[in-house]
Amino acid sequence: MPPEILGILLIAVMLFAIFLGFPISFTLIFLGFVFGYLGFGKVVFYLMTFQFYSTMMEQTLAAVPLFIFMGILMEQAGLMERLFSAVQLLLSRVRGALFVAVLFVSTIFAAATGIVGASVTILGIMAAKSMNRSNYDVRLASGTITAGGTLGILIPPSIMLIVMGPVMEIPVIDLFAAAVIPGIMLALIYTGYSLVRCYLNPSLGPVLPKELRAKNMKEVWREFFLGLVPPSFLVFSALGSIMFGLATPTEGAACGAFGALVLALAYRKLNWTKLYTALVKTLEITVLIMVLVAASNFFGAVFSRLGTPLMLTEFLLDLELNRYVILMMVMALIFLLGWPLEWVPIVLIIVPILIPLMDQLQFNLVWFAILVAVNLQTAWLSPPVALSAYFLKGVVPEWDLKDIYFGMMQFMVLQLVGLILIIIFPQIVLWLPSLIYGGGGGSWGDKPQHTEISNFSD
Repeated sequence: MPPEILGILLIAVMLFAIFLGFPISFTLIFLGFVFGYLGFGKVVFYLMTFQFYSTMMEQTLAAVPLFIFMGILMEQAGLMERLFSAVQLLLSRVRGALFVAVLFVSTIFAAATGIVGASVTILGIMAAKSMNRSNYDVRLASGTITAGGTLGILIPPSIMLIVMGPVMEIPVIDLFAAAVIPGIMLALIYTGYSLVRCYLNPSLGPVLPKELRAKNMKEVWREFFLGLVPPSFLVFSALGSIMFGLATPTEGAACGAFGALVLALAYRKLNWTKLYTALVKTLEITVLIMVLVAASNFFGAVFSRLGTPLMLTEFLLDLELNRYVILMMVMALIFLLGWPLEWVPIVLIIVPILIPLMDQLQFNLVWFAILVAVNLQTAWLSPPVALSAYFLKGVVPEWDLKDIYFGMMQFMVLQLVGLILIIIFPQIVLWLPSLIYGGGGGSWGDKPQHTEISNFSD
């Protein structure tokens, strides 16, 4: 059997095994060994050693446990609940105030947690009770909570972007800068949609009842300040130092983790039990991600050595389709795979296969990486497998799963609108990186980025 065909069989067996529920990491390593040995013999053992060693020596990935630890500590400090309560009271006379509060808080804390499950769970615990008491529409409420929670995938310091950088051989700081405006744009689209719906139909999000309104606005402003300023300063100083070249991603993450520790102590929300829990959770999530990264790098190296990516690239190029038609096919594939799979196997296995094709089509790889991130964010809101629905259902059992699905689908459509806008107007992604790193300096000038992507007639 030709090695290229062996590579196609390798992908098919891998997807089948994952769908059956086999552990992803062990599946990738086992299949890499078997098909690598069939394709090119004993070299596969040396290849595994090299790939695992190079992955564990990748300095950028050291930022992963630090940012995870920072996010867990920020959750335990209770800052999210404090900020939500303050925004809710400030906007108590506005229709859809709780929708705005959820989306505002989720945008701020997407930069702190970066973990979708944690964000959706905490938002559900905070907001659902107030929404029920205020007779808010369940579908729109569940949509704002789940959509707001998924912003953590995109808004820096997203763990997915940190992992994606080395995989795509793109500096993480470029991805951070590129993701800022798309993340804010999506949050504004969600907020605008919710407010327009409440304006057209006030029963969807009525003003808060008198018993939930503030009696002392001075206290509300104090809570707002204490809930917003410290965590925002911490997050944006850590990100700013990374994006402006003052610190590496690992150094910025270390400063952020230390700052989160200080904040949790200052707010008197930290004790030895919580610190131990945070360290254990950080270890569990980090080990899961790192083993997957190493296993998928080995798997991808085997797949690449079999020659299948080159064969697939040549096949698609020989079709002589418009490159944007091929891009739409790729986006549709990632969207469909996002239903049964989480972002980790897609970013680590599928995306590397597509990089040679995107490079041949002269698409900007930073732009393509953000498209993938937005696409995977959309998949979190796509029934029937969307995990966000089950996270929310778990903390708000009185909400019907059907209503949660309908609410999520509204925001899934908004996500697709955002994805289309980024495809049509690539400067949404490219403007900020080119502004910061444009003049030939910084990482933006290190290698060609293929920025000529605005001509749809190619």
